[in-house]
Amino acid sequence: MSTVTAPRTQSPAPARPRARLDWRLRFGALSLIWGFSFLLIKVGTDGYAPFQVTFGRLVFGSAVLAAAMAVKRQRLPRGARLWGHMAVAAFFLNALPFSLFAYAELTIPSTLAGICNATSPLWGMALSLIALSEDRPTRVRVAGLGLGFLGVLTVLGAWQGFHGLDARGTAMALLASLSYPVGWIYVRRKLAGTGNSHLSMTGAQLMLATLQLAVVTPLFAGFPTHVSAVPLLAIAALGALGTGLAVLLQYGLVAEVGPTTAQMVTYFIPVIATAAGVAILGESLRWTTPVGAVVVLAGAALTQVRRRSA
Repeated sequence: MSTVTAPRTQSPAPARPRARLDWRLRFGALSLIWGFSFLLIKVGTDGYAPFQVTFGRLVFGSAVLAAAMAVKRQRLPRGARLWGHMAVAAFFLNALPFSLFAYAELTIPSTLAGICNATSPLWGMALSLIALSEDRPTRVRVAGLGLGFLGVLTVLGAWQGFHGLDARGTAMALLASLSYPVGWIYVRRKLAGTGNSHLSMTGAQLMLATLQLAVVTPLFAGFPTHVSAVPLLAIAALGALGTGLAVLLQYGLVAEVGPTTAQMVTYFIPVIATAAGVAILGESLRWTTPVGAVVVLAGAALTQVRRRSA
């Protein structure tokens, strides 16, 4: 899968292989960037309202992709119907989950938000059984689904009555993780095979999500009354690195090593998010959090096991 089509030239020059970082280094960088994103959200909400954090994140992320499109000389997709579908995808893949995570981290630690994010493959498996008739379940994948949600209950300490956890914030983080597979199923149904590059499609999608937040933010959060430097820097890093650069790294990995290997980054994100939250923000860590996270990741891994073709 390629995100860029190289322009043709009339007189080909001698090929010069471009030096590229080894994919393992880029994989590690992507894991770190997305793992630290939950810490950056937490820091951003210390100075700005959740919608303001999300809007800033999308502005900086869109700027990075717009610059990449300019360098690669890529144009935005055309067609009103296509843009309508992309607006729906932008809502479920960007505007909604980014906002929900920002609101969730007002009341829950970034470690818990990172672990909730790891439930996306579980939600995706459950939804695919309903929405994608061609995606037949196997016993292993169904077992992974059950194991994963058992891990969620462990993280939350269900047998203790969820003591010490904010139910509303936790629910928002789980809904954010559910929003991603809803969006990807929509993309698979409505936006597959458009003929446009992944870079142009994703750039347009982020721009639409930015426009959505530009409408919502003044209505529900207003404008910042003062500038908080550190939270603003966190938002800039969250957008430029955690949204813009991360997307470029992700599609580069998919093109080079395939989606199966690239999506393994999902299993490193909660580990890094937890380590960052505890070491840098001083968040507390109960034994149920790491144990439950391991169970969640094991279940998520099982849901990705495909039936071997004969």
